[in-house]
Amino acid sequence: MLGARDPGATPLPRLFARGGLALVIGAYTIYTLGPFLWLASMSVRTTGEISLDHYAWPSPFHWEQFRIAWVDSNFATYFWNSTLVVVGAVAVVTLVGAAAAHALARYRFKGNRLIYAVLFSSIIFPPQITLISLYQILVDYNLYNSLLGLTLVYISLQLPLTVYLLEGFFARIPQDLFDAAKMDGYGDIEIFRRIVLPIGMPAIATTLILNFIQLWNEFLFAVVLITDPDKRTLPIGIRAFMGDHFQDIGMIAAGVMISVVPVILAYIFFSEKLIRGMTAGAVK
Repeated sequence: MLGARDPGATPLPRLFARGGLALVIGAYTIYTLGPFLWLASMSVRTTGEISLDHYAWPSPFHWEQFRIAWVDSNFATYFWNSTLVVVGAVAVVTLVGAAAAHALARYRFKGNRLIYAVLFSSIIFPPQITLISLYQILVDYNLYNSLLGLTLVYISLQLPLTVYLLEGFFARIPQDLFDAAKMDGYGDIEIFRRIVLPIGMPAIATTLILNFIQLWNEFLFAVVLITDPDKRTLPIGIRAFMGDHFQDIGMIAAGVMISVVPVILAYIFFSEKLIRGMTAGAVK
């Protein structure tokens, strides 16, 4: 029929909208990936090559800069110190935070709301105000200038926010699931392990990756609480490395790349759960 509209045709305004959205996403991708790709390019080029052309394609690739940074500049020690501290802190924060959030969300006991209020108030104030008191506590208990002391500090910094975020997610788990589990003979620990953890995995993964990124890049507490060069974490090591190679841009870029790669890998592995966890609160 003359003038009949093809049901499979895409309306022109919608086509323009999709094209505009694709353009915005592409521009944002270039904006966010550009600095990283530039850093990656500089990490395999010498300072002389970078000075001649800041944006040239690496040719040849100077992979030896990573070996020099890793072996000769003690980056291997910094990397494993950061791994030990951050992985240990994140593991404890995730497990204890999930258990505490489940208890606050599901059980009603005396002081429940008070505990929640204290946790919330600790999130409001900047953690830097606790630096002096934490320093004194570590000195009193002979934990100053130790990786264990820094790990405990990181746990105390990230635990309140983790509990706060997970409690909001766990509170939306239907009570019927817990009632059915109790009828099947499950105890509290079994309910937590078989119901809460699997259902809450997107939120748990979200807090895990956020805590990992935050602690992996943490500088202030590490630089104040760690003075031994052999106990430096990566952020402190990078500062010392930049002081030793302040004119060698290529070497500095290689050192920074070593610290960035673990964060990128963590995001790649947990990106799907991260997105699901961050959008879970938008849908009832």
